Amino acid sequence: MAGTTGKVVTREEGAQRLLNGSVKRSYEPAIDVDWDAPLEPDRFFLPPKLVSLYGTPMWRTMSREQRIELSRQELANVMSVGIWFENVLNQMLLRLTYDADPTSKFTHYALTEMGDECRHMIMFGKLIDRVGGKGYRRGFWYHNIGRLFPIVLRGSAVWVATLMGEEIFDALQRETMRDPELQPLVHQVMRIHVTEEARHIRYARDDLARSMGDTNRVEREATRFVAAQAGLILVTSLTNQAMYARAGLDAKEAQRQARANPHARQVAYDGFGKLRDFLYEQDLIGGPTVKIWRRCGLVK
Repeated sequence: MAGTTGKVVTREEGAQRLLNGSVKRSYEPAIDVDWDAPLEPDRFFLPPKLVSLYGTPMWRTMSREQRIELSRQELANVMSVGIWFENVLNQMLLRLTYDADPTSKFTHYALTEMGDECRHMIMFGKLIDRVGGKGYRRGFWYHNIGRLFPIVLRGSAVWVATLMGEEIFDALQRETMRDPELQPLVHQVMRIHVTEEARHIRYARDDLARSMGDTNRVEREATRFVAAQAGLILVTSLTNQAMYARAGLDAKEAQRQARANPHARQVAYDGFGKLRDFLYEQDLIGGPTVKIWRRCGLVK
């Protein structure tokens, strides 16, 4: 990894910089979010253009109240996916540190990130509750894949799976922060998560780039497969029939229209842009897995 002066930064130096950043700018959601502030009437919980049905025939028949309610349910689902992902991530980081040098700055930052993620999971759960929502559990397969990932993923596969979750959500949250018409409480939560997640993304990107330098062909193909599958899991997790049913819609038809929605697919494609470029640089998009990327709409 190169610094701004062109000097190569070692793994330990990079980790120390991240630790310094954590000391200077970290948050405690229990006190840094105004959980008692009232919700604003007639305001969306996600930007309308990020709601999965935006622009569809069903969206055009919905009242403003129905659209706001759907945005509430989609926010609850996005936060639930975030909790699920960060739980899996923490298990992977904990396994990473089990055999690691306890004096290493790299290990110390892994432990620091786990602390951040624990606070984020609490923050997401409190947000779901505060907006009057209920959590969404992953389906049988994805729920149990989440149990499997921390056991089987190693090396570069850990970092690429981490980036898939962190950067896709980061893009969604940055877009959400730009909308001044949203619930102020949502803005507060997104601001905290984006600030702290930037360090987590740097940590994973740097180590993935390092690990790819020593990767053989078999491991590279395995890492490509993990990246593509993680993209498919995350994209499909952002819609589920339960959230449409809770919003009072025809759940089956709503999911069909959402998954065929060209606007939603373009939003996902655009949001994946920075990470897509990085994965191409690391030669992690290519070969047979391109079909999976195209299926989930993240590569054309």
